Amino acid sequence: MLMAIMITIVALGDSTTAGTPAFKSPIEAPPNGSGNVQSQYSYWLTQTHPDWQVLNRGVNGERTDQIRARFARDVTPAKPTVVVIIGGVNDVYQGRSVESAERELEAMYDAARAAKIIVVAGTIIPFNVATAEQNARMHAVNDWIRAYAARHEGQMVFCDTRAAVSAPGQPDRLVSSPDDLHPTPDGYKRMAAALDPAIQRALTLGQ
Repeated sequence: MLMAIMITIVALGDSTTAGTPAFKSPIEAPPNGSGNVQSQYSYWLTQTHPDWQVLNRGVNGERTDQIRARFARDVTPAKPTVVVIIGGVNDVYQGRSVESAERELEAMYDAARAAKIIVVAGTIIPFNVATAEQNARMHAVNDWIRAYAARHEGQMVFCDTRAAVSAPGQPDRLVSSPDDLHPTPDGYKRMAAALDPAIQRALTLGQ
């Protein structure tokens, strides 16, 4: 009997990749993570695609520089076809500049390209207690991600994860949240639904 070939995808990011607040990622709670597995977009992707191995490499509270520092450890050895990169919310939350987040994100995109891994670049999702200034910085980073992906069409894929989890008509609020900072399991399911076609597009680029 032939074994199905699994496609490996790494989910790299902060709390909104890890699955906070209801789930701790395998990095945070080795070896398999802990909590409500439905509170992570990686779970929902594997429910739709049994042939996808989606490795949750999210860590709550990390800035883009901290996420980038883990790339060689948490992404490259897994030899994924695709890496989903979502980061920047903690840079904004901690008062860091838009430009610093963009530099770190670009360094991760470059690292993936060097390793022949296709990037799906997600946008920073909202948190309900953000100030107008914080929202402006998040939108600035997200606009840069969109433009960067457009300039590198054919090498990476853009996904507007922010729009996927925003409340109708309220782009700066989550459609549902247990803590005003993170999505509910339904929100993570919405992220997965947005990421699904982006990942499928990325897989065609990797062939």
